[in-house]
Amino acid sequence: MRIVNATLHDVELPLVHSFETSSHRKSSLRHLIVELTDESGAKGWGEIASPAGPYYASETTTIAWHTATEYLIPAVLGAEWEHPDEVSALYGKVRGHWFAKAGVEMAAWTLYAAHTQQPLATALGGTRSTVIAGVSLGIEPSIDELLTQVAKHVDSGYPRVKLKIAPGWDVEPVKAVRGTYPDLDVHVDANGAYPGDDAAFETFRALDPHGLTMIEQPFAPRNFMDSARLQAELNTPVCLDESVETLDDLRTALELKAGGVLNIKVSRMGGLSAARAAHDLTQEAGWPVWCGGMHEFGIGRLANVAISSLPGFTLPSDVSASGKYYAEDIIDPAVTAEGGVVTVPSTAGLGAQVRTELIAEHAQQTQTFSAD
Repeated sequence: MRIVNATLHDVELPLVHSFETSSHRKSSLRHLIVELTDESGAKGWGEIASPAGPYYASETTTIAWHTATEYLIPAVLGAEWEHPDEVSALYGKVRGHWFAKAGVEMAAWTLYAAHTQQPLATALGGTRSTVIAGVSLGIEPSIDELLTQVAKHVDSGYPRVKLKIAPGWDVEPVKAVRGTYPDLDVHVDANGAYPGDDAAFETFRALDPHGLTMIEQPFAPRNFMDSARLQAELNTPVCLDESVETLDDLRTALELKAGGVLNIKVSRMGGLSAARAAHDLTQEAGWPVWCGGMHEFGIGRLANVAISSLPGFTLPSDVSASGKYYAEDIIDPAVTAEGGVVTVPSTAGLGAQVRTELIAEHAQQTQTFSAD
């Protein structure tokens, strides 16, 4: 295959409900949409879902735009490749910048799936026709407002709720949710907000009796040692997210027993090929995995659905319906979750039509490249 044209779209969509983590609150999201066209005129679509600010990771939307336009897209234009697993080697000299790489490689994967007339999930080796969806809830102004949000999504059929926590917003909200929903699958996500001190360990010990499915990313990304120490003390599994950007990170975590669950994010790991490799490695090690999200628009959301169809994704993934986040999504049909279950698309390629007119309407900037 040979890419002859590429277009990068900088798109901003408003959120239907503002979302707060341990670092900041947001009411809209800007993601970059990658459009690759081959010699036959077929198109592949990808999404660079990097955050606007350097809170989750150092890579931001502005940085990703620069990396994609100056390095990644020029590297793939005109290059010959047969399978998407080969694409990352085209820009192999570029270190880091996992979000930008993930979006470009995702477009190659959807183009390949369309070209070979198979669903993206099938091309990746997926075995499921449906995946279980969970929802991620941000920090709310009050516990009552948090309970209102939990009730809304439980009533919609979601079997798992993830609660964002931060110092000062942790044990009491968990107690309130657990007290109201004693049998609900609940886990918490700290996004690395806690220092590895005695007070933090005391907080996590206080959370341990509440039957949480996991405590996600309690400490800073490189702090494998405190994560391992915490896992040795708790019955609740520790889940790693920001700590694992590469397969070498994952091997380190497995060797140190720095957790018991892995959140596989396509964007964080640089693409679908790396995400699939992480799935295979954790399966060998006996860690369950699930697919985390970055509030993707429909393109990235469908890629998450596809990777979640692999057999090792045994926990509910962040592949909830588009309507939880966006009044209008850039794909048709939008992702839906009936009773907390998302159907894996069975049509070739991405599995939905991309709404190019909506992309154009919400684009902040657009740049097109040609191999000629």
